[in-house]
Formats: sequence, C-alpha cells, structure tokens
Amino acid sequence: MGIKTQAWDAAEFLGSEEDIRHYLEAAFEDGDPALIRSAFNDIARARGMTALAKDAGVSREALYKAFGENGNPTLETLLKVTKALGVRLAIAA
Repeated sequence: MGIKTQAWDAAEFLGSEEDIRHYLEAAFEDGDPALIRSAFNDIARARGMTALAKDAGVSREALYKAFGENGNPTLETLLKVTKALGVRLAIAA
C-alpha cells in the first residue's frame, strides 16, 4: 500500500484578515522575494483576483503578472494591494 498525497493550496486556508496578516508576516520574516510574491498570489486567489484588483485599483491582468511565478511587483502595486487588504507595510527594528 503506497502513500497517498494530495495537492495543498494555501489559498484555501486564508479565510480571515488575521490569517492573511500572519501569512504575510511569515513570508516577510523569511525574506525571500519569491516567497513573498507567492504569498501575495495565494492571498489574491483566496480573496478573488477580480475583487482584489478592483479594490486595489489595478487590473486583474496586472495582479496576475505581478504575483505570477515570474512576476516582480512594483512598490506601487504592493502598496495598493496591501491597502486593499487592510494591512500595511512597516519598518520595525
């Protein structure tokens, strides 16, 4: 009898504002840009790409491009998306 596995999608577990905040905090603590971009992608999918794009004032295509596998979101896009999510980027010591 072999081991059965199934795909795991973080977007399925980001149901609350607190979940999203903790997920982003963990990604930023790790510091890997690819992981941070991927976390934003998961959050956008959890929220609904179209709805988040509308709330952030950017196109849906721009979010897919910015947070896709080869994406490189601009600071402007990050600020718009974080504001739409109700979180903010901050510097802490």
